[in-house]
Amino acid sequence: MRRLFLVSVLLLAACGTADQPSTPAPGGSGATTKIKLQLQWFYQAQFGGYIAAVDQGFYKEQGLDVELLEGGVDIVPQTVLAQGKADYAVAWVPKALASREQGAGITDVGQIFARSGTYQVAWKDSGISSAADLKGKKVGNWGFGNEFELFAGMTKAGIDPGKDVTLVQQQFDMQALLKKEIDAAQAMSYNEYAQLLEAKNPATGKLYTADDFSIIDWKNEGSSMLQDAVWANTEKLSDPAYQQQTVKFLTATIKGWAFCRDNAEKCRDLVVAKGSKLGKSHQLWQMNEVNKLIWPAAGAGIGVIDEAAWKQTVDLSQTTKNQTGDTVLTKAPEGLAYTNDYINQAIEQAKAAGVDVTGSSFQPATVTLEEGGV
Repeated sequence: MRRLFLVSVLLLAACGTADQPSTPAPGGSGATTKIKLQLQWFYQAQFGGYIAAVDQGFYKEQGLDVELLEGGVDIVPQTVLAQGKADYAVAWVPKALASREQGAGITDVGQIFARSGTYQVAWKDSGISSAADLKGKKVGNWGFGNEFELFAGMTKAGIDPGKDVTLVQQQFDMQALLKKEIDAAQAMSYNEYAQLLEAKNPATGKLYTADDFSIIDWKNEGSSMLQDAVWANTEKLSDPAYQQQTVKFLTATIKGWAFCRDNAEKCRDLVVAKGSKLGKSHQLWQMNEVNKLIWPAAGAGIGVIDEAAWKQTVDLSQTTKNQTGDTVLTKAPEGLAYTNDYINQAIEQAKAAGVDVTGSSFQPATVTLEEGGV
């Protein structure tokens, strides 16, 4: 059986750090500073705020010329960052913390997603509605560090993933569930779950509905972990110019996400134009669901790292075991694993520019999906 906790496979290269030149002060003398942001996956509304910040000129306002680097199956964003091939990266917290333990010098400077969007989805008539119901079932997951919440949920339910379930390496789609080759499938609320609702029920000739499925939401099971965050180079954070650049980058990023909150259809169009392989109705669903993970933003505003959520992520990473007994982390993170210093400064600058940084009045839309997500 293929081992799942694969996140460390591509990480050791991050241990070496080359001498980094001082970061030029962004926007000095009217010039723009070129920086690269490594995304976690292919272009989609999951990254709408960054795409909007480029398109709407929010980064340029801060003196930054930002290049977005598209992700993919074989790209580990935090490793790209640690190797000096990007200036910032978007990555899930437990994956990035595993990289830090392997030697990657990275710091969470902006927790953009305040909530997890990971589901385990089953057919409604399967009797699966909680983690405990997975015992004895064929359980799909993607691996590559995406399975941590699933394993944490099973651990809390007293299920040994090495003995009590049959783990199946799942493709990045929902075909295995639709064909009933597995009993439960991993899905993101903003992506793969929508793929189910875009599929036609051959028995009725109509699209499936939410009533056809049951959802295990890890937020309700107490095993959710922090996901999309902006990570910076820890060593370079000692450079005042890079500190200033980080504040400016985060300020523009806040503007981008606020723009997508208030202009979901416009951001959908920007994502589709960027080359997304998913259609317009799917991307609008995704934009709406991603907004739910960000807004409303508690406390000071978007991107602030909540200590309780951070602690839960770290605790689960140290105690959850996979089917071979390995844990995500062997010890608590050391050094500057996260800081709110730069996001708090960015929030104040965004507020001064008239940006609503909390989105307290945000209300999600109702999105109608089309067959195939077109």
